[in-house]
Amino acid sequence: MTEIVPLQLAVEDTLSETVLRTLLRRSGRDFAVGTCYQRSGFGYLKKTIRGFNRAAKGIPFLVLADLDQYTCPPALIAEWLPVPKHANLLFRVAVHEVESWLLADQEALARFFGIRRTLLPRKPDEIANAKEALIELARKSRNRELRNDIVPPTGSTRKQGPDYNGRLSKFVQDYWSIERAGENSPSLQQTMRAIQTFEPIWQDKA
Repeated sequence: MTEIVPLQLAVEDTLSETVLRTLLRRSGRDFAVGTCYQRSGFGYLKKTIRGFNRAAKGIPFLVLADLDQYTCPPALIAEWLPVPKHANLLFRVAVHEVESWLLADQEALARFFGIRRTLLPRKPDEIANAKEALIELARKSRNRELRNDIVPPTGSTRKQGPDYNGRLSKFVQDYWSIERAGENSPSLQQTMRAIQTFEPIWQDKA
């Protein structure tokens, strides 16, 4: 009988939560996801990561952060968590942003936006601002409703459209292929491998 692994999540935003839940659901493992901690942005994760690390002794945690302007994932992890990481804490970093993982499935995103596949980047992990790149691609879509949902209104100071997370979450759930995306995104491939091989350590309660 396959072991069911209880797991708590911590993410930067709603889209990251959808991506993680999709990875877990398609991993071939049985995870029982409990609470997802999300306070809109990396600041909350950075401030709380030590608490998640301590809590992982009792229940495993999966934390996903964007690399953003850090030079590499180890640099981010070393600054955020300058203490030994518990074995039950899966601390993963999307390079450079979780949107790069969406861009990595060129076939599905081109079809979803209704644009030419050749417009999509071949190496999305190398794009410093994947979110901006994704929004610019959505701007080229002939689907007005999709553009209005994802692209910020003209003259607005907003960084994204009113239903950015909703539209892209639907893409992840219904169109996105992790296998295709993994071929173009090493950071996604490594994260999926870490999930599939994760073996939590249970304290002896005897």
